[in-house]
Amino acid sequence: MTSTRIVFSNGVVSQASDTPSVSTFLQERRGAYTTTRTHNNGSCLLFWERHLRRLASSARILYNSSPNLLFKSPTPSGLEPIRTPSSSSSLSMWESMIKSLVNDSMNEALPIALKERRDGEELAVTVLVSGDYGQLSGIENMGSDDFLGVFDVSVHFSGYVPFVFGVEGTGARLALVGRGRDVAEAKYSDWVRLRKPLEKLRPPSVTELLLSNDGDQLLEGSITNFFVVCRKDNSEAEDKFLQTCNNSHSFEVQTAPISDGVLPGVIRQLVIEVCRSKGIPIRELASSWSQHELWKEAFITSSLRVLQHVESIQVPKTWELQESDCWNDIAWEQKLFEGGPGMITKTIQEEIMERAGLGGYTLKR
Repeated sequence: MTSTRIVFSNGVVSQASDTPSVSTFLQERRGAYTTTRTHNNGSCLLFWERHLRRLASSARILYNSSPNLLFKSPTPSGLEPIRTPSSSSSLSMWESMIKSLVNDSMNEALPIALKERRDGEELAVTVLVSGDYGQLSGIENMGSDDFLGVFDVSVHFSGYVPFVFGVEGTGARLALVGRGRDVAEAKYSDWVRLRKPLEKLRPPSVTELLLSNDGDQLLEGSITNFFVVCRKDNSEAEDKFLQTCNNSHSFEVQTAPISDGVLPGVIRQLVIEVCRSKGIPIRELASSWSQHELWKEAFITSSLRVLQHVESIQVPKTWELQESDCWNDIAWEQKLFEGGPGMITKTIQEEIMERAGLGGYTLKR
């Protein structure tokens, strides 16, 4: 039986054979987007308010710096965006307008998708906001009244069976294959097309691709954020901490800062908040492959997977990927993590899932 798949756009629902995969959906439309999923048998959307804020931020960033990634084609080259208020209220305006636009669509579309949901499935939900350049004519300063005419919302629903955390053999297998992306602080649909050339360098069995600008400092995955639990020295003192959580000086959790060019993922921010609340040392620092012998655990995050522990990481011995036509042209070195998710990874994952119900969006009845 075919899994649930629905697209809602401009008040029209496309179902079944008319509905593309989410990858095709994004490649066919230009704009800012976010992806989350339902939780607890479809009762809520995970961390919905956070997703709306990040979506508004992405749209605002693209509007001001890369409008060609936000507006539908054709977009004139050298487009200068319409002025928006320069004060802090500008972001508030974007958040207010995006929330209004998206929630109007969700309140109409989500009940339809939930009725079509198969037993045992949750729903993966991708929301895309796209601009119509033709509607900008004559507008001098973007305000709330103009927003509705310039931007529209499309929502893609598909059936999703949640990832089971910690089960043997379910860890991620990573390979470093490409450079960091442009406008990384925004989540935009064109990245789905831009990352396609990286696939030729994906080794067999690898489940996620890593990005780096120098072959040493690991930034993020192609669709995930990346974390390492790193020893601060070569001693074994960290093992005691991993069992008792009493030693705060022997290790730290590391993830690349936004300023290095990574997506401000919703779950990424939750990991940082959880670590701080539990006294787990965390530093926003791109982990260096040259120190991988000090890595005790690693995990990736996304809004669908939440946390997934890492089983292995492959990195090219030389950073000359542009000369490689295929993964087997590359000489690799590898780091293995044995025994499933470590204690720090488990602690963070459990706390985030405890917060999941509190951070959800419940459909208005």
